Amino acid sequence: MTAITSILGAISKQQFLAEYWQKKPLLVRNAIANFEAPIDADELAGLALEEEVESRIVVEQDWRLQHGPFSEETFANLPSEKWTLLVQAVDLWVPEVAELLGKFDFLPQWRIDDIMVSYAADGGSVGPHFDYYDVFLLQGAGQRRWQIGGPCDANCPILTNTDLKILKDFEPLEEWILEPGDMLYLPPKIAHHGVAIGECTTFSVGFRAPAVSEMLDDLATELLSGIDLPNHLIDPPLTTAMADQRITAAHIASVRELLKETLDNEKLLGEWFAQYMTRPKYPQYVDMTGESRSAILDDSSSFTNGEKD
Repeated sequence: MTAITSILGAISKQQFLAEYWQKKPLLVRNAIANFEAPIDADELAGLALEEEVESRIVVEQDWRLQHGPFSEETFANLPSEKWTLLVQAVDLWVPEVAELLGKFDFLPQWRIDDIMVSYAADGGSVGPHFDYYDVFLLQGAGQRRWQIGGPCDANCPILTNTDLKILKDFEPLEEWILEPGDMLYLPPKIAHHGVAIGECTTFSVGFRAPAVSEMLDDLATELLSGIDLPNHLIDPPLTTAMADQRITAAHIASVRELLKETLDNEKLLGEWFAQYMTRPKYPQYVDMTGESRSAILDDSSSFTNGEKD
Protein backbone atom coordinates (compact mmCIF):
# COMPACT_ATOMS: atom_id res chain seq x y z
CA MET A 1 0.00 0.00 0.00
CA THR A 2 1.24 3.51 -0.80
CA ALA A 3 3.04 5.32 2.02
CA ILE A 4 0.80 7.77 3.84
CA THR A 5 1.79 11.14 5.26
CA SER A 6 -0.65 13.47 7.06
CA ILE A 7 -4.19 12.50 6.29
CA LEU A 8 -5.35 16.07 7.01
CA GLY A 9 -3.48 17.58 4.08
CA ALA A 10 -2.55 21.21 4.68
CA ILE A 11 -4.53 21.37 7.94
CA SER A 12 -2.39 20.83 11.04
CA LYS A 13 -3.56 18.38 13.68
CA GLN A 14 -3.87 21.21 16.21
CA GLN A 15 -5.92 23.33 13.80
CA PHE A 16 -8.20 20.41 12.99
CA LEU A 17 -8.90 19.72 16.67
CA ALA A 18 -9.48 23.39 17.46
CA GLU A 19 -11.58 24.38 14.45
CA TYR A 20 -13.20 21.25 12.98
CA TRP A 21 -13.47 18.31 15.41
CA GLN A 22 -17.14 18.02 16.42
CA LYS A 23 -17.74 21.51 15.01
CA LYS A 24 -17.85 21.57 11.21
CA PRO A 25 -17.15 19.40 8.14
CA LEU A 26 -13.80 19.34 6.38
CA LEU A 27 -13.02 18.20 2.84
CA VAL A 28 -9.43 17.04 2.30
CA ARG A 29 -8.42 16.55 -1.30
CA ASN A 30 -5.76 13.91 -1.86
CA ALA A 31 -5.70 13.01 1.83
CA ILE A 32 -3.82 9.87 0.75
CA ALA A 33 -1.83 10.42 -2.40
CA ASN A 34 -2.12 7.68 -5.05
CA PHE A 35 -4.39 5.74 -2.72
CA GLU A 36 -5.04 2.15 -3.69
CA ALA A 37 -7.89 0.62 -1.71
CA PRO A 38 -6.60 -2.31 0.39
CA ILE A 39 -9.75 -4.33 -0.31
CA ASP A 40 -11.82 -4.50 -3.49
CA ALA A 41 -15.50 -5.17 -4.13
CA ASP A 42 -15.14 -8.93 -4.62
CA GLU A 43 -13.11 -9.34 -1.43
CA LEU A 44 -15.64 -7.26 0.47
CA ALA A 45 -18.48 -9.43 -0.83
CA GLY A 46 -16.49 -12.48 0.27
CA LEU A 47 -16.32 -11.13 3.82
CA ALA A 48 -20.09 -10.62 3.77
CA LEU A 49 -20.56 -14.36 3.21
CA GLU A 50 -18.98 -15.13 6.59
CA GLU A 51 -21.21 -15.66 9.62
CA GLU A 52 -18.83 -13.82 11.95
CA VAL A 53 -18.81 -10.63 9.87
CA GLU A 54 -21.50 -7.97 10.37
CA SER A 55 -22.88 -6.84 7.02
CA ARG A 56 -25.89 -5.19 5.42
CA ILE A 57 -27.28 -4.54 1.95
CA VAL A 58 -29.45 -1.55 1.10
CA VAL A 59 -31.50 -1.61 -2.10
CA GLU A 60 -32.72 1.86 -3.02
CA GLN A 61 -35.76 0.77 -5.05
CA ASP A 62 -37.81 0.31 -1.88
CA TRP A 63 -35.12 1.23 0.67
CA ARG A 64 -34.98 -2.45 1.63
CA LEU A 65 -32.47 -3.34 4.34
CA GLN A 66 -31.07 -6.88 4.50
CA HIS A 67 -28.71 -8.24 7.13
CA GLY A 68 -25.94 -10.75 6.45
CA PRO A 69 -24.40 -13.20 6.30
CA PHE A 70 -25.26 -13.38 2.62
CA SER A 71 -24.95 -16.05 -0.02
CA GLU A 72 -23.57 -15.89 -3.54
CA GLU A 73 -27.17 -16.19 -4.70
CA THR A 74 -28.01 -12.96 -2.85
CA PHE A 75 -25.46 -11.02 -4.89
CA ALA A 76 -26.51 -12.73 -8.13
CA ASN A 77 -30.09 -11.51 -7.65
CA LEU A 78 -29.28 -7.86 -6.92
CA PRO A 79 -30.23 -5.19 -9.48
CA SER A 80 -27.57 -3.73 -11.78
CA GLU A 81 -27.62 -0.36 -10.00
CA LYS A 82 -28.69 1.54 -6.87
CA TRP A 83 -27.69 -0.87 -4.15
CA THR A 84 -25.00 -0.78 -1.45
CA LEU A 85 -23.12 -3.39 0.56
CA LEU A 86 -21.84 -2.26 3.98
CA VAL A 87 -19.41 -4.35 6.03
CA GLN A 88 -18.56 -3.34 9.59
CA ALA A 89 -15.18 -3.58 11.31
CA VAL A 90 -13.23 -4.60 8.24
CA ASP A 91 -10.11 -3.49 10.13
CA LEU A 92 -10.54 -6.55 12.37
CA TRP A 93 -10.44 -8.94 9.44
CA VAL A 94 -8.05 -7.25 6.99
CA PRO A 95 -4.70 -6.06 8.44
CA GLU A 96 -4.09 -3.71 5.50
CA VAL A 97 -7.31 -1.88 6.35
CA ALA A 98 -6.35 -1.71 10.03
CA GLU A 99 -3.15 0.11 9.03
CA LEU A 100 -5.26 3.14 8.13
CA LEU A 101 -6.12 3.66 11.80
CA GLY A 102 -2.56 4.71 12.50
CA LYS A 103 -3.18 7.86 10.50
CA PHE A 104 -5.67 9.09 13.10
CA ASP A 105 -3.12 9.32 15.91
CA PHE A 106 -4.22 12.90 16.67
CA LEU A 107 -7.37 11.53 18.35
CA PRO A 108 -7.83 9.38 21.50
CA GLN A 109 -7.37 5.83 20.27
CA TRP A 110 -9.97 4.43 22.68
CA ARG A 111 -12.58 6.58 20.91
CA ILE A 112 -12.16 4.76 17.59
CA ASP A 113 -14.91 2.25 16.84
CA ASP A 114 -14.08 0.64 13.50
CA ILE A 115 -13.59 1.03 9.78
CA MET A 116 -16.73 0.20 7.85
CA VAL A 117 -16.20 -0.40 4.15
CA SER A 118 -19.01 0.01 1.66
CA TYR A 119 -19.33 -0.94 -1.97
CA ALA A 120 -22.00 0.75 -4.07
CA ALA A 121 -23.20 -0.04 -7.57
CA ASP A 122 -23.85 2.93 -9.83
CA GLY A 123 -26.30 5.26 -8.07
CA GLY A 124 -26.01 3.30 -4.85
CA SER A 125 -26.82 5.12 -1.63
CA VAL A 126 -28.16 4.57 1.88
CA GLY A 127 -30.24 7.73 1.65
CA PRO A 128 -29.82 11.14 3.26
CA HIS A 129 -29.29 10.70 7.00
CA PHE A 130 -27.26 11.85 9.97
CA ASP A 131 -25.16 10.07 12.57
CA TYR A 132 -24.57 10.71 16.25
CA TYR A 133 -20.85 10.06 15.91
CA ASP A 134 -17.84 11.55 14.10
CA VAL A 135 -16.85 9.92 10.85
CA PHE A 136 -14.08 10.25 8.26
CA LEU A 137 -15.22 9.17 4.80
CA LEU A 138 -12.21 8.12 2.74
CA GLN A 139 -12.89 7.44 -0.92
CA GLY A 140 -11.49 4.12 -2.14
CA ALA A 141 -12.11 3.08 -5.73
CA GLY A 142 -14.34 5.11 -8.05
CA GLN A 143 -16.21 8.31 -7.34
CA ARG A 144 -18.95 9.34 -4.95
CA ARG A 145 -20.96 12.54 -4.84
CA TRP A 146 -21.40 13.82 -1.29
CA GLN A 147 -23.96 16.42 -0.32
CA ILE A 148 -24.16 17.86 3.18
CA GLY A 149 -27.01 19.71 4.84
CA GLY A 150 -27.55 21.41 8.14
CA PRO A 151 -27.55 20.09 11.71
CA CYS A 152 -30.18 17.51 12.67
CA ASP A 153 -31.60 15.94 15.81
CA ALA A 154 -34.14 13.33 16.87
CA ASN A 155 -36.98 15.70 15.96
CA CYS A 156 -36.12 15.76 12.25
CA PRO A 157 -38.80 13.84 10.28
CA ILE A 158 -37.73 10.55 8.70
CA LEU A 159 -39.34 8.16 6.23
CA THR A 160 -41.72 5.72 7.87
CA ASN A 161 -41.81 2.95 5.25
CA THR A 162 -38.30 1.63 5.91
CA ASP A 163 -36.09 0.43 8.73
CA LEU A 164 -33.47 2.93 7.59
CA LYS A 165 -33.48 6.34 9.27
CA ILE A 166 -33.69 8.36 6.07
CA LEU A 167 -34.36 12.07 6.36
CA LYS A 168 -37.67 13.06 4.86
CA ASP A 169 -36.69 16.63 4.07
CA PHE A 170 -33.05 16.85 3.03
CA GLU A 171 -31.79 20.16 1.67
CA PRO A 172 -28.17 20.08 0.49
CA LEU A 173 -26.04 23.10 1.30
CA GLU A 174 -22.73 21.94 -0.23
CA GLU A 175 -21.71 19.27 -2.70
CA TRP A 176 -18.45 17.60 -3.77
CA ILE A 177 -17.37 14.66 -5.90
CA LEU A 178 -14.72 12.61 -4.10
CA GLU A 179 -11.98 10.83 -6.04
CA PRO A 180 -9.77 7.99 -4.73
CA GLY A 181 -7.77 9.25 -1.75
CA ASP A 182 -10.06 12.22 -1.03
CA MET A 183 -11.62 12.39 2.43
CA LEU A 184 -14.60 14.12 4.03
CA TYR A 185 -14.83 14.59 7.79
CA LEU A 186 -18.31 14.96 9.27
CA PRO A 187 -19.05 15.88 12.89
CA PRO A 188 -22.10 14.39 14.65
CA LYS A 189 -25.62 15.35 13.60
CA ILE A 190 -24.76 16.82 10.19
CA ALA A 191 -27.10 15.66 7.43
CA HIS A 192 -25.31 14.01 4.53
CA HIS A 193 -26.04 12.00 1.41
CA GLY A 194 -23.53 10.02 -0.65
CA VAL A 195 -24.35 8.63 -4.11
CA ALA A 196 -22.01 6.44 -6.16
CA ILE A 197 -21.00 7.65 -9.60
CA GLY A 198 -20.38 4.33 -11.23
CA GLU A 199 -19.10 1.59 -8.92
CA CYS A 200 -17.21 2.76 -5.85
CA THR A 201 -15.93 1.86 -2.39
CA THR A 202 -15.79 4.08 0.70
CA PHE A 203 -13.85 3.58 3.93
CA SER A 204 -15.73 5.04 6.91
CA VAL A 205 -13.68 5.54 10.07
CA GLY A 206 -16.25 5.86 12.86
CA PHE A 207 -15.88 6.77 16.52
CA ARG A 208 -17.60 5.39 19.61
CA ALA A 209 -20.30 7.73 20.88
CA PRO A 210 -22.61 5.77 23.21
CA ALA A 211 -25.95 7.29 24.17
CA VAL A 212 -26.44 8.36 27.77
CA SER A 213 -29.13 5.67 28.12
CA GLU A 214 -26.61 3.00 27.07
CA MET A 215 -24.00 4.27 29.51
CA LEU A 216 -26.43 4.50 32.43
CA ASP A 217 -27.69 0.99 31.70
CA ASP A 218 -24.16 -0.39 31.68
CA LEU A 219 -23.15 1.55 34.79
CA ALA A 220 -26.22 0.26 36.61
CA THR A 221 -25.28 -3.29 35.63
CA GLU A 222 -21.78 -2.68 36.96
CA LEU A 223 -23.16 -1.39 40.24
CA LEU A 224 -25.46 -4.40 40.54
CA SER A 225 -22.52 -6.74 40.01
CA GLY A 226 -21.37 -6.23 43.57
CA ILE A 227 -19.64 -2.89 44.00
CA ASP A 228 -20.12 -1.89 47.63
CA LEU A 229 -21.78 1.52 47.80
CA PRO A 230 -23.03 2.00 51.37
CA ASN A 231 -25.22 5.04 50.72
CA HIS A 232 -28.98 4.54 50.53
CA LEU A 233 -31.87 6.90 49.95
CA ILE A 234 -33.02 8.83 53.01
CA ASP A 235 -35.98 11.14 53.39
CA PRO A 236 -35.83 14.90 53.34
CA PRO A 237 -37.21 16.58 56.49
CA LEU A 238 -40.82 15.35 56.72
CA THR A 239 -43.98 17.09 57.81
CA THR A 240 -47.40 15.60 58.59
CA ALA A 241 -48.70 17.26 55.43
CA MET A 242 -46.45 14.93 53.41
CA ALA A 243 -48.19 11.78 54.71
CA ASP A 244 -50.12 11.14 51.49
CA GLN A 245 -49.59 9.84 47.95
CA ARG A 246 -47.47 12.71 46.76
CA ILE A 247 -43.80 12.50 45.81
CA THR A 248 -42.63 15.98 46.62
CA ALA A 249 -39.89 18.10 45.05
CA ALA A 250 -37.91 17.56 48.26
CA HIS A 251 -37.98 13.80 47.73
CA ILE A 252 -36.80 14.23 44.13
CA ALA A 253 -34.00 16.48 45.37
CA SER A 254 -32.89 13.69 47.74
CA VAL A 255 -32.83 11.20 44.87
CA ARG A 256 -30.88 13.62 42.69
CA GLU A 257 -28.33 14.24 45.44
CA LEU A 258 -27.78 10.51 46.02
CA LEU A 259 -27.31 9.83 42.31
CA LYS A 260 -25.04 12.84 41.96
CA GLU A 261 -22.94 11.63 44.88
CA THR A 262 -22.56 8.25 43.18
CA LEU A 263 -21.57 9.83 39.86
CA ASP A 264 -19.11 12.10 41.67
CA ASN A 265 -17.17 9.02 42.78
CA GLU A 266 -14.30 9.69 40.38
CA LYS A 267 -12.52 6.37 40.91
CA LEU A 268 -15.65 4.31 40.36
CA LEU A 269 -16.76 6.34 37.33
CA GLY A 270 -13.30 6.40 35.76
CA GLU A 271 -12.70 2.67 36.10
CA TRP A 272 -16.15 1.81 34.80
CA PHE A 273 -15.80 4.18 31.81
CA ALA A 274 -12.35 2.85 30.90
CA GLN A 275 -13.64 -0.72 30.95
CA TYR A 276 -16.75 0.27 29.01
CA MET A 277 -14.86 2.05 26.22
CA THR A 278 -12.23 -0.67 25.82
CA ARG A 279 -14.57 -3.62 25.45
CA PRO A 280 -14.08 -5.44 22.15
CA LYS A 281 -16.62 -4.68 19.47
CA TYR A 282 -17.21 -8.41 19.05
CA PRO A 283 -16.19 -10.14 22.32
CA GLN A 284 -17.30 -13.54 21.02
CA TYR A 285 -14.76 -13.38 18.17
CA VAL A 286 -11.67 -12.04 19.96
CA ASP A 287 -9.86 -15.37 19.46
CA MET A 288 -10.41 -14.98 15.71
CA THR A 289 -9.82 -11.24 15.29
CA GLY A 290 -7.17 -10.64 17.92
CA GLU A 291 -9.02 -7.42 18.73
CA SER A 292 -7.29 -5.45 21.47
CA ARG A 293 -8.39 -2.13 22.95
CA SER A 294 -6.68 -0.27 25.75
CA ALA A 295 -6.80 2.98 27.72
CA ILE A 296 -4.91 4.60 30.57
CA LEU A 297 -6.60 6.73 33.22
CA ASP A 298 -4.89 9.85 34.50
CA ASP A 299 -4.20 7.98 37.75
CA SER A 300 -2.04 5.63 35.61
CA SER A 301 -4.43 2.68 35.88
CA SER A 302 -4.41 0.82 32.57
CA PHE A 303 -7.20 -1.17 30.96
CA THR A 304 -6.98 -3.66 28.12
CA ASN A 305 -10.04 -5.25 26.50
CA GLY A 306 -12.15 -4.04 29.41
CA GLU A 307 -9.97 -5.60 32.13
CA LYS A 308 -7.83 -3.65 34.58
CA ASP A 309 -4.14 -4.55 34.37
